[in-house]
Amino acid sequence: MEEHSRFSRFCAAVVRRLPFGLSRIIAPNFLGFALINGFTFGVDLALLTLFHGWLGLPVWLSITLGYVGAFALSFVLNRKLNFESHAPAGRQVVLYVIAIAINYAVFLLGVGSGLTALGVQYHLSRILAGACEGVFMYSAMRWVVFAPGSREREVQRAG
Repeated sequence: MEEHSRFSRFCAAVVRRLPFGLSRIIAPNFLGFALINGFTFGVDLALLTLFHGWLGLPVWLSITLGYVGAFALSFVLNRKLNFESHAPAGRQVVLYVIAIAINYAVFLLGVGSGLTALGVQYHLSRILAGACEGVFMYSAMRWVVFAPGSREREVQRAG
């Protein structure tokens, strides 16, 4: 079996075992998104620490560089492992870039840099902004970027 099939089966198995009826509410690809983006968020924080903490770059530039690296990795992992998309990547990349541009302006620079400017420690600012961006990006990826096209929906219904 391919890796993405194992990942999907793992997420579905975990969701099936959730207590309190959560298995009826939480989609397996939401768990997959949380796992992948938890990992890439760690990459983001590591890059932020490298660029700002060690290299002394400005916070806004460090946030930007970490963000770009982590979100490129997130796109690849979510496309292959989580949403298992086989659609042409070109349109998805365009939609993803639009989503991350909105996310970047509103949550990363707005919330992240705004909180830092108000005196909140830059790691904590980034974590708080990350919580907001998680909700936005899952929604964008599930219902816009990797939404199955009408042709894919027909194949899924027939299968």
